[in-house]
Amino acid sequence: MRTTYMAKPSEVERNWHIIDAEGKTLGRLASEAAALIRGKHKTQFTPHVDGGDFVVVINVEKIHLTGNKMQDKKYYRHSMHPGGLKVTSAGEMIKNKPERILELAVTGMLPKTRMGDRMKLRLKAYAGAEHPHAAQKPEVYELRG
Repeated sequence: MRTTYMAKPSEVERNWHIIDAEGKTLGRLASEAAALIRGKHKTQFTPHVDGGDFVVVINVEKIHLTGNKMQDKKYYRHSMHPGGLKVTSAGEMIKNKPERILELAVTGMLPKTRMGDRMKLRLKAYAGAEHPHAAQKPEVYELRG
């Protein structure tokens, strides 16, 4: 009788990947990063075990959006006070907080559970080419396609 392999949290080995976002499309980059963070690229992937890797994304301010999304794509937040709705376009977001646009895209592709909250912490996004994770020796990850 064959049994299905289930990874245990103690067996998880986390690697570090670095992705250069220069000229990459936001959605395609975010989906690859979410898959790495979730651990779906590993042969021992188990849905209920957090077995993903760390992802460092550099040059986020040079990310690409197709079509008119720079002006048309809107991000909403609310202060929870009357009249407190704030609307920001994708172009403004890339100018002011480029890391946030990638964090929101990747967060939307992760589970909306406590495990997903822990996974979000493994995404490290930086506007420039510099990052403080050289000691972890991240491997360069090339996006598919």
